[in-house]
Amino acid sequence: MTDRDPVGFLGREVAELVAADLDWKLRVLGGPSTPRCTVDGRPVLMFCSNNYLGLSNHPRLKEAAIAAVRSHGVGSGSVRPIAGTMDLHMELERRLARFKGAPASLVYQTGFAANAGLLPQLVGEGDLVVSDELNHGSIIDGVRLSRAERAVYRHADPADLARALATAEEHAPAFRRILVVTDGVFSMDGDIAPLDRIAAVAHDHGAMVYVDDAHGEGVLGDGGRGIVSHYHLTHDRVHVEMGTFSKAFGVVGGHVSGSPELVQFAYNKSRTWLLSGSHPPAVVAACIAAVDVLEQEPQHVARLWALTRRFKQAMVGLGFDTGASATPITPVIVGESATAKRMSERLLELGVFALPIVFPMVAKGKARIRTIMNAALTDDDVGAAIAAFETAGRELGLI
Repeated sequence: MTDRDPVGFLGREVAELVAADLDWKLRVLGGPSTPRCTVDGRPVLMFCSNNYLGLSNHPRLKEAAIAAVRSHGVGSGSVRPIAGTMDLHMELERRLARFKGAPASLVYQTGFAANAGLLPQLVGEGDLVVSDELNHGSIIDGVRLSRAERAVYRHADPADLARALATAEEHAPAFRRILVVTDGVFSMDGDIAPLDRIAAVAHDHGAMVYVDDAHGEGVLGDGGRGIVSHYHLTHDRVHVEMGTFSKAFGVVGGHVSGSPELVQFAYNKSRTWLLSGSHPPAVVAACIAAVDVLEQEPQHVARLWALTRRFKQAMVGLGFDTGASATPITPVIVGESATAKRMSERLLELGVFALPIVFPMVAKGKARIRTIMNAALTDDDVGAAIAAFETAGRELGLI
């Protein structure tokens, strides 16, 4: 017999996280995700949700979800390849492909599932993945699940990508396939990948291109159609355009768009799609309604950008560092992790819910309050948030 405790490490590691103040302390939302909401029983302005367009509480999405429950029930009953593909799933994929200007689209259970399930099938032993150094954790995990070799290029640097691809061409034996993968919008800094130049470099070296556009969906491009639209590219240059319904679309789920062959390949090879239960009808119907709203109500995207410009100008005018952000993700970089946490706590006291992002999520000395704009905020809401940032910033000696 052994006295080894097989799960004792769980408590020890949690205790270490708590002692280092690196553990997540969950805040509880009391009611819908709206610009003015209740967090831990306190009325606040929501400034850290991914609900860019305010669609999570849009009447058309709620009505579509309720109608789908009445017509199709509450669950699909299976995985997609067996008995879990409903007419609603097929309609969503047709509508999404049309919206994205893509030959075909495929819906996954989550954005993480898309990256974790498709990347390991696109590349394997004898292949190479060339990845931006700041890519999202779901990309990193997807690449790790493959048996492909890996190379990293400097963040958003097409010249360094070209260097990495030129080096790869000298590899012996030659790589079977090369995949270039990048985020579209980088979630910590709010900057946009130079996808036009990345795609051009990849094309010159015969590499596939995969972009994770989770934070560009509903934000960038013509009417919120995403980063491929933003750069006026096509899906013969950006071979996999991945996105989510969990952010600007206001619901939940992931998706990929590209060629019909890509979708058929994923049907047969991608385990996260093959082996996970399909979305319940209410979710699918709400996603279809979200596509309808983006096509028919362009004012939401326009409003998002108008408020974003106002907020960024105010933060810079006050003397805050917002980094390289070019999107509705605006980091207010404050330096040390402890300072970011104090500022977040003070903002909450002032009625603004905006979380700190600290090491190891960002580099030491680059802790920040990451704010995300919401199109459903009023002008007065944004003014109140700006005033709260000014008060907290002056109290902490940041401005």
